[in-house]
Amino acid sequence: MNGESGRVVIVGGGILGTMHAVLARRHGYAVTHLEREPAGRGASVRNFGLIWVSGRRAGPELALALRARELWAEIADGAPGTGFRPAGSLTIATSEAELAVMREAAALPDAKQREFELLSPDEARSVNPALRGEFLGGLHCRADAIAEPRVALPALRASLTGPAYDWQPGLEAVEVAAHGVRDQRGTWHRGDLVVLCTGANFTGVAGPHLAASGALASAAGQAGQGSAAGGEPRGLRRVRLQMLQTLPFDAALTTSLADGDSLRYYPAYDVPSRAALPPQAAVAAASRSQLLLVQRLDGSLTIGDTHEYDEPFGFDVDETAYDHLLARATALLGVELPRVQRRWAGVYSEVVGTPALYHRSEVAPGVVLVTGPGGRGMTCSPAIAEETFL
Repeated sequence: MNGESGRVVIVGGGILGTMHAVLARRHGYAVTHLEREPAGRGASVRNFGLIWVSGRRAGPELALALRARELWAEIADGAPGTGFRPAGSLTIATSEAELAVMREAAALPDAKQREFELLSPDEARSVNPALRGEFLGGLHCRADAIAEPRVALPALRASLTGPAYDWQPGLEAVEVAAHGVRDQRGTWHRGDLVVLCTGANFTGVAGPHLAASGALASAAGQAGQGSAAGGEPRGLRRVRLQMLQTLPFDAALTTSLADGDSLRYYPAYDVPSRAALPPQAAVAAASRSQLLLVQRLDGSLTIGDTHEYDEPFGFDVDETAYDHLLARATALLGVELPRVQRRWAGVYSEVVGTPALYHRSEVAPGVVLVTGPGGRGMTCSPAIAEETFL
């Protein structure tokens, strides 16, 4: 494939598809970019915008995140509207057990790569003066960053504007053939390579391939009951989350924030002392929640999140989980939060039960499907896209 004359067709206008467009243009390919909606509306705009190195598993996952973090900084230089900022993060300990986990994590061999530093309460408040609550310490990760999910996609597309980039919203791919896809109007879009980035949509154009290849986790596995063989689920599954956004907060948060419950969910914190963490509060355990908190450029706060694996997912949201997360955020910030202005749910896809960090497979000659990065999508999408063109 000649980078000066080749064409890539990308299906999907979320962050993974859009980063494929960015990396394809970097390699000199012309791009046709299809999206069934007027713009991306899925998990790519329903997240924190966290570029999250801190929690990644040692080894290939951390390496992918670090390369993506490097690419994010480079790409954002040419697309300032993404709102990228190297703000770092603070994970806050409110118990001695949480502090012990952080102490072990900060002493791991890869802590320097993550730019970890264990801070006292006063040191944490010096890094982020908005922390006015009571806590025992914090783990500072300088490698973490933030982007603005609701504006990053159009900003990235704007940076590609030109004759070699053809953005075509409102077109849904309905059929795949070698080196091409057909949209719902009957038009074929052909290229040297077609990349399907269809996210959590396991039906549609990717559905027949996913079903025939056995890539989907079993229904029993998705419900948390193990696979048909009695083990853990393996393959692609979907995860539903809940989040909210407040009105502007009157103080500036200089980092993103996480509470101690995040130590339970991220593999970077799989250290011996994690086994000594007491059980989560019942409401947190039921919703598999952790507090993540990010301040948007307009001053508002994005707060979440929860994890739901049992399908079919409900169409409504659970207020109990929101009450818990708001209470946790209030306790850390030590002041009353602004009124909530919006709440939402989102669904993303992830690979489970295998060493793979995401799903990549050939659908037809010259057609590949790339999906399933899980909660790593916003973080790792540029590095995943780079691997497509290596």
